[in-house]
Amino acid sequence: MPSSPRSRSPRRWKLPALATAALLAAVTVPAAAADTATSTATDTTTTAGATTVTAYDDTYYADAIGKSGSALKGALNTIISNQTKISYSAVWTALMKTDQDPANSSNVILLYSGTSRSKSLNGGDVGDWNREHVWAQSHGSFGTSTGPGTDLHHLRPADVQVNSTRGNKDFDLGGSAVSGAPGSYTDSNSFEPRDAHKGDVARMILYMAVRYEGTDGWPDLEANDAINGSVPYHGRLSVLKQWNDADPPDAFERNRNEVIYSTYQYNRNPFIDHPEWVEAIW
Repeated sequence: MPSSPRSRSPRRWKLPALATAALLAAVTVPAAAADTATSTATDTTTTAGATTVTAYDDTYYADAIGKSGSALKGALNTIISNQTKISYSAVWTALMKTDQDPANSSNVILLYSGTSRSKSLNGGDVGDWNREHVWAQSHGSFGTSTGPGTDLHHLRPADVQVNSTRGNKDFDLGGSAVSGAPGSYTDSNSFEPRDAHKGDVARMILYMAVRYEGTDGWPDLEANDAINGSVPYHGRLSVLKQWNDADPPDAFERNRNEVIYSTYQYNRNPFIDHPEWVEAIW
């Protein structure tokens, strides 16, 4: 059942500071990319102490340029559905590359906590990291089968205990502090990630809502504005849209998109390249 947004004490997440906004603006897709199919987006990332530049040709989105609403959603579905699928066991190795700590190539950065942890500590024990499905498996009944269950665009390394705390909850504001993930909050039916990961979560959920439209043997996944909405929905859409605006894609998120595209699935998360398309669709 839909429920009204909840609030808590005055501790609130904020829009990025001006200095941060200026830095992010430097890696934002040029405004012209929204209007032309020949733009090239660039991004600066840091890997093991060295700065590298990754780039993609925006002609990838040629058939989506100039569209909005359902037409844009349909065009993006056609574009990003052309992907290579990997097994669930292969996800372990992939995450060690997609989420590698730019300052320490032996570690990965964990979702929700931001902790840097050794790649070798992958597993199911306390102190390990495991494979978090940001779009909860039970919100689509897809399990870990090849398809949405192994799609790297919503799979992230997370602390085992924090992952358990999040469970299959929808995303919303409110709750009590999450042990092991400073800045994250949870209650009986929702989870709020730390400010630095709010936009990441929003763009992963909305990628899934576009990629899986019920046309290739998997459920039609949709974002809605409910908490614990029935399968195959995930919420809360209004909050996710706010998070997309308040926490724009950073260099880590953009580099992750590039690695998935160039090395594993050969498709992209369009909302990392064009976060403005969230509002254009929803």
